[in-house]
Amino acid sequence: MARIVMKFGGTSVANLERIQNVARHVKREVDAGHEVAVVVSAMAGVTNQLVAWCKEAMPQFDQKEYDTVVASGEQVTSGLLAIALQALGVKARSFQGWQIPLRTDSTHGSARIAGIEGEGLISDLKSGTVATIAGFQGVAPTGRIATLGRGGSDTSAVAIAAGVKADRCDIYTDVDGVYTTDPRIVPQARRLEKVAFEEMLEMASLGAKVLQVRSVELAMVHNVRVFVRSSFDAPDAPQIGSNGLPPGTLICSEEEIVEKQVVTGIAYSKDEAQVTLRGVQDKPGVAASVFGPLAAANINVDMIVQNISDDGTTTDLTFTVPVADYERAMAVLSQSKADIGYAKLDGATDVVKVSVVGIGMRSHAGVAAKAFAALAGKGINIRVIATSEIKISVLIDAAHTELAVRTLHSIYGLDHA
Repeated sequence: MARIVMKFGGTSVANLERIQNVARHVKREVDAGHEVAVVVSAMAGVTNQLVAWCKEAMPQFDQKEYDTVVASGEQVTSGLLAIALQALGVKARSFQGWQIPLRTDSTHGSARIAGIEGEGLISDLKSGTVATIAGFQGVAPTGRIATLGRGGSDTSAVAIAAGVKADRCDIYTDVDGVYTTDPRIVPQARRLEKVAFEEMLEMASLGAKVLQVRSVELAMVHNVRVFVRSSFDAPDAPQIGSNGLPPGTLICSEEEIVEKQVVTGIAYSKDEAQVTLRGVQDKPGVAASVFGPLAAANINVDMIVQNISDDGTTTDLTFTVPVADYERAMAVLSQSKADIGYAKLDGATDVVKVSVVGIGMRSHAGVAAKAFAALAGKGINIRVIATSEIKISVLIDAAHTELAVRTLHSIYGLDHA
């Protein structure tokens, strides 16, 4: 017998029929003798409608009241799922974030989890009760409802799994696992059986949409094994494959992965804009004068490269920001021109970041050279390069996205079964 946290997203609970399908998935685990808690999102489209109503009522709304409104979507789903489970003869009851309690900080709308008191929930699970829990929400120090930001239900599920010391956290979504790259671009992309926390964290932050970055961070910190699988598989489908696991992808510690691939996957992100400052004086403090105002404006900077002139007096500074912040970044830098002292400000939004990820890169030389040579062979120019122990990212023209992804996926042997 195991203790399992199951999480279902908005598309998985989009209507009553799908909620009833979720109930059958849950009953299967209960019938297998497991203790089960279920974390649910709002039904697809509901949160958008609730947000729209807040904006319509008052464009500059009170964030605390906003949280009260938007948290109601998950409350409805958790109650409906409890009813659907009871209809199947399963003992179930719903919980809201404040009832557990899942404690957060006071940043309403994008709260961080401060802690979870899981003793009461563990007691219910041991008694055979299935807990259907509203995701995306907790309780602030003031006692008010606080939401975790869009996509926060994944984070809720991992936090609850850590709080109740679950054996596994199953994230049910509209895909059947984590793939070596986007199957829409590369039909030969393969579903991965296991991915290390670090790899998944890189892939999530680099454009892979399967899991939220915060949920992966939390899973890695608390060593919560996360299993990504499809909610659209039949509830009575075979649950154990040749690898001893259900169909899907296990996110786990590196120690659980016996045979480490050099490269695990290729990720890409279109949410990138390039900014270049030309003719900046090369002197101490210049970087602070550039990135200080951007930080003050809450604009995240990612890839950074600096090219110093031949005489060593000036430098060109290139970096990337999210597309949504591009116009603001250009405005902030224009306003700070006198303090920075640059000659020209350039920018581009027709760029994409393509990344090669793999824990095996730590112990293998030539991985980067192989990527650069392959891209050059296809006539793809690299604008910016960023690396870490297990990642190589390149910024290229957006027009070459699919060609670059296919090329890199092929040269690292990811096309082969």
